[in-house]
Amino acid sequence: MADFKVVVADPKTKSYQFDVTGAEANKFVGKSIGETVEGTLVGLPGYTLKITGGSDKSGMVMRPDLPGPRRQKVLVANGTGYSPVSKGVRRRKMMRGREVAPDIVQINTVVTEYGSDAIEKILGGDEEPAGDVEATAEE
Repeated sequence: MADFKVVVADPKTKSYQFDVTGAEANKFVGKSIGETVEGTLVGLPGYTLKITGGSDKSGMVMRPDLPGPRRQKVLVANGTGYSPVSKGVRRRKMMRGREVAPDIVQINTVVTEYGSDAIEKILGGDEEPAGDVEATAEE
């Protein structure tokens, strides 16, 4: 059974992290970078999320131009997972393919279509804590 930490980046505000387990997590398995998924899988009804990347348990990044879910040693000059220090430098690095597998730990997504409610409102972060309201009333 797969368990994922799904990071949802909202271009308008900030990023949110959700833990996905069970049947919802199994719906991510087999999807590739660039595919869209329903927001209800992470608890955001009405939203559409696009998979942009991720990493496995040892930190190997998913690369969008590698087919399949397995790890591969790839000669890279730039792009996801490698930033050369000088021009023309290449390096052979271990990277993971673009397909989500059960041994992936983190999946990065971005919001492509918004629902009727804001994410803050859905998560319950819209209301102010009771302690802050009393402190401002006393001043």
